[in-house]
Amino acid sequence: MVEQILASHSILVKIFLGLLIAGLLIPMLTSKDPLSFKKFSFIYTMFFQAIITMIAFTGLIAMVMGEFGFTLSIIIMIVVWAVLMYIEIRKYRLIKMAKIQNEDTHKLLNGAFLKISAVQILLVAIMVLLMVLKVKGVISL
Repeated sequence: MVEQILASHSILVKIFLGLLIAGLLIPMLTSKDPLSFKKFSFIYTMFFQAIITMIAFTGLIAMVMGEFGFTLSIIIMIVVWAVLMYIEIRKYRLIKMAKIQNEDTHKLLNGAFLKISAVQILLVAIMVLLMVLKVKGVISL
């Protein structure tokens, strides 16, 4: 049972990574239309938060059912989750509050969206790499 939950957790992380990579298209596809950028950014943020919350929930269930306790790897995952949520909420609030119709503001936000998404992808990739190395026995967390 715990193996199924961990497999679900792993699949959700892969879906999440796919969403992050697909999110890189938003600034490119909406480069001419600031209002579409704002709308698609909102939709992206809702999917982002839904999937990352599912990841946290399946991880919590696995931790409780598997009686793993608070290991260093679980603490790192919780910190990464909190950082990702904080960054995404701040990014969306910035886009929501900005006067996006201004062309310079729109270009600035497009660039910021890409940079922030790259940092988020990097955080998730590092966490996945750490967990793969842990499972392979290369490192112990």
